[in-house]
Amino acid sequence: MQGLREVFRIVVVALLLAGCTRNPGDAARDDPAEQAAQAREGIVTISGDDAISESLTWRPPEVDVPADGVEDARKRAEAALEAGNLAEDANSAIPLLLVLSKQVPDDKRVRADLRRALLAVIARGDAALARADDDIAALREAHEMAAVARATDGDDEAVVDYLERIDQADTLWELNRDGERALAGGRLGEDGAGALARFREALALRPGQARAMQGLAATESAMIRNAEVAAEQGDFDAAKRWLDVAAKVRPDMPTVPDAVARIERMRGARIARLRDLGIAALAQPDGIATARRHLAAILLVARPGDPMAAELRERIDLAEHYGQFRPGQQFTDGLKHGARGPQMVVVPHGGYRMGAEPGDVHAEDSESPQHAIRFDRGFAMSITEVTVGDYRRFINATGRKTRAQRRGYSMAYDERSGNFARVSGVDWRSDYAGNPADEDLPVLHVSAQDAEAYATWLSEQSGNRYRLPSEAEFEYALRAGSRSVYPWGDGVPPRDAGNFTGERDRSPTGRHWNNAFKGYGDGYWGPAPAGRFAANPWGVRGLAGNVSEWVADCWHDGYRRAPVDGSAWLNPGCRTRVVRGGSWASAPEQTRSSWRAPAGVDSTNGRIGFRVVREI
Repeated sequence: MQGLREVFRIVVVALLLAGCTRNPGDAARDDPAEQAAQAREGIVTISGDDAISESLTWRPPEVDVPADGVEDARKRAEAALEAGNLAEDANSAIPLLLVLSKQVPDDKRVRADLRRALLAVIARGDAALARADDDIAALREAHEMAAVARATDGDDEAVVDYLERIDQADTLWELNRDGERALAGGRLGEDGAGALARFREALALRPGQARAMQGLAATESAMIRNAEVAAEQGDFDAAKRWLDVAAKVRPDMPTVPDAVARIERMRGARIARLRDLGIAALAQPDGIATARRHLAAILLVARPGDPMAAELRERIDLAEHYGQFRPGQQFTDGLKHGARGPQMVVVPHGGYRMGAEPGDVHAEDSESPQHAIRFDRGFAMSITEVTVGDYRRFINATGRKTRAQRRGYSMAYDERSGNFARVSGVDWRSDYAGNPADEDLPVLHVSAQDAEAYATWLSEQSGNRYRLPSEAEFEYALRAGSRSVYPWGDGVPPRDAGNFTGERDRSPTGRHWNNAFKGYGDGYWGPAPAGRFAANPWGVRGLAGNVSEWVADCWHDGYRRAPVDGSAWLNPGCRTRVVRGGSWASAPEQTRSSWRAPAGVDSTNGRIGFRVVREI
């Protein structure tokens, strides 16, 4: 891009300082007789610029050297030559030497000094020519030196050679100027004319000339940009045509292959976005027609056999012709012993960004970095926490002794102190305070292994795979498409949103929460019956409050290197697991969507329960 900007700068300078068209003087430059006449008159013409033509006629100023002043004039001429004062005024070297050469034509010193002065003029002109590729002032200076040289001795071989260099510089200037104007006007030369042809003519005249090489690179860049614009608009055929032309501009450079790779990435990103839109549409009612439109858009730009097009086509076929489940569908599985499993709801597949939201002032380091999670397939989640009644069927069928039963105690809420304390005889049959629990309450006082044992039993009984949700699945279902700090939005939860620590809640003896949602009350001190509060947009209840829940993941201090496919992050033999979701006794910041906490794998208390997911 720097080269392209420089070319545009040169174009502006050229437009300001040079003419726009060739003038009648161009023909004169090609006429030998006219060239000889101009040499005699000391006139140099730059094609297309009459102003320069008028300003570059040089005639020696009149110098009066009396007969007795020859030696003095010679000394003044030599001093001027040594000082580099070549042709500025009557005291310059060349005007003095020209007069002396007429007065003393046989003086070898005068002829030698005049020759030396002429070569100095040419040297000064060559120095200007070295800067003249993109500097009109330098080209003018070179022409001024040419005018002096012609007037001094137009037949000198060095002068003739120099004038040829001037002519080449003029031609190069015109070719580059015309190429830059064509480039600025968008006439790149894909049809064989325009900027590309002019710059190539310049390089044929002088191989490797920097200005023409810059112009060639800028033309290639403009062609590549046209290809990128076409790709952004989804016209990859036009993009290919532009790249094919650009590839011939500088075939040995990596620029076009790099552009081809970029545009292929653009193609892939466009196809991926359309694929994702198509998959998201399938999760919506009557979304198959929308998904088919996205598939048609993919096929317009994809290459034959594109795997993303094939994937979306397969998804559409599955959604239309297969699958007993649909997003939001509720069901239960029959169990071998005659009962039925927990009521499940199908969570739609899709993606989200897991972790703390930017600007969340309560976020902890363990909730970051926020990262993209994608579920290529939906899953079913139990609508509520597993209840005491659900767990009782498992215990009756298996005779399992839970961790709290074997240990003989668990952590239960003590109303007198307002804290949790170790209480003997408390296990899965107990409520948050250690009293006998009702059948419809979430089961408490179970360890992570006790929860997994229940899921394994369900799998054996139903013939389908049940398990604890992964941490990513839990947050995904909890958010249900939201991007806010809390699953319901920001601030105080709406009425009937869940069982949280509210300012209006009171314990049996009148205790209240020191840290609670202002103005909120749910009528419960301790867990509410499972499913008591409203479902979230995906049909799941109680994820944000009521009881915190075990998930399948081992605890890690953050999400670096966490799985991106939504699976559980496991380490063999880990002793610390993850707990998600707020509880009836959690501070408000612990009900945020991204909140997570570690817990020992054998921990049991009156705040942690669990739910299950089923693969579909």
